[in-house]
Amino acid sequence: MLYLIPRPVHIVALRTVHFIRLRWWRWSGARVTGCRVVVLDDTDRVLLIRHSYGSRGWMLPGGGLKRGEDARAAAAREVMEEAGLQLSGMVEVGFVSDVLHGACHEVRIVAGWTQDSPRPDGREVIEACFFALDRLPQAMSPKLVGALPGYVTAAKAARPLAG
Repeated sequence: MLYLIPRPVHIVALRTVHFIRLRWWRWSGARVTGCRVVVLDDTDRVLLIRHSYGSRGWMLPGGGLKRGEDARAAAAREVMEEAGLQLSGMVEVGFVSDVLHGACHEVRIVAGWTQDSPRPDGREVIEACFFALDRLPQAMSPKLVGALPGYVTAAKAARPLAG
């Protein structure tokens, strides 16, 4: 249904809603629960995306957990929505709690593997690419750059055996 809205109008709407959401978080002191997803391909490159709103820097895909939703189910849903990828072998590899925009963010870090190629929608997500850990893009949070190697190591150690 949202694809009936012209792309430029949709992007402006996403930016407006994001602006309002940040103000709501600051005003309400909300508690936000979500997930970030370390998506790996068959050569252990990690998927990073760029949204059409917010900082527009490269980040892990992810989003909010619905009430009572399992982090792995949310991870699969968000990665499908944001990059059009199917995940397998999902494992939870971390937890981060931080205050951002006046709200307590509790984020589960989930890892999974795919053999698919990313297909961003060009509306919410304007780019999605796999990167080797030694060739990460410049426009990334230093905190994420520092955390990624540990997430990938934990994911590989916890990966379920095929078969």
